[in-house]
Amino acid sequence: MSTSPRRTALDALHRSLGATMTDFAGWDMPLRYASERDEHHAVRTRAGLFDLSHMGEITVTGPGAVDLLDHALVGNISTVGPGRARYTMICREDGGIVDDLIVYRLGDTEYMVVANAGNAQVVLDALRERAAGFDAEVRDDRDAYALIAVQGPESPGILASLTDADLDGLKYYAGLPGTVAGVPALIARTGYTGEDGFELFTEPQHAEKLWTALTEAGQGAGLVPCGLSCRDTLRLEAGMPLYGHELTTALTPFDAGLGRVVKFEKAGDFVGREALAAAAERAEQAPPRKLVGLIAEGRRVPRAGMQVVAGGEVVGEVTSGAPSPTLGRPIAMAYVDAAHAAPGTEGVGVDIRGTHEPYEVVALPFYKRAK
Repeated sequence: MSTSPRRTALDALHRSLGATMTDFAGWDMPLRYASERDEHHAVRTRAGLFDLSHMGEITVTGPGAVDLLDHALVGNISTVGPGRARYTMICREDGGIVDDLIVYRLGDTEYMVVANAGNAQVVLDALRERAAGFDAEVRDDRDAYALIAVQGPESPGILASLTDADLDGLKYYAGLPGTVAGVPALIARTGYTGEDGFELFTEPQHAEKLWTALTEAGQGAGLVPCGLSCRDTLRLEAGMPLYGHELTTALTPFDAGLGRVVKFEKAGDFVGREALAAAAERAEQAPPRKLVGLIAEGRRVPRAGMQVVAGGEVVGEVTSGAPSPTLGRPIAMAYVDAAHAAPGTEGVGVDIRGTHEPYEVVALPFYKRAK
């Protein structure tokens, strides 16, 4: 039986702004408001405003919360200080990536796990299953939060005009409770664009007031509403992985070049430890395909699933591809054989409908903001 997509608390506002809506992971979300290229450039040079209320918030509380998270996830959550956040992953027993996550420590025994929209239920189910024997509660808080992000070089100034929170003291991957335009919110210095910015977790009933206040505060700074389309090109330029593309259950963190998130040194056992230790050893002995950047010499755009070729042989596969508004050329991320992964490797192309289009192999990310 088909079900209608879920709508965020900002749905009516998006439609009033003329947004093109799309079904994304069971949610009706804004794809773009006007020009996705203009939205992309706004985030790179000024500021953009995003509705991310489709993300999945899961609260883990109780005396055994940190022990549960250390067991359930591959990261060392016990070293996350109050008010800080950690990028990590949840893996299967066989080491396959179930999802990549951000874990916020909200208090002494309270943590918020933020999962990707399409995996939120899977992550929730896994955490509840893995909670057996731990003195901790796993709570589905997806309906308790709206999530609004303001990203770009002008975002600190825009947000500072609406809050007395210490934004200057707020480090990257940290969060603090505060009020923004009179609205209670968790203010986190995180994002998925490659730019400085903030993600604001608030109650759905306050979402429209918060969005409107940010819009008005950002008028003089060139802030524009932004949809999922430019969010994808922004994260692609920044070399950030997207679940279902660069990350899947068929890959371990070591296959994805993200073995650094797996912390074998932490106390106790964790789900997937044995398989991940074997994957780490395999990666050391025979490097797996490596995630690289590809920049087109021509104008044809590569798409996920297209083959990377060299010398008439298939040497890899594109995971994400799009025109890059910043570089002015098509770009892609791809897993390629180690022999063809070094930046500057010649003779590499992408098979685009039977034609081997030439591409330059580069190190990720394509774009890195000036500090």
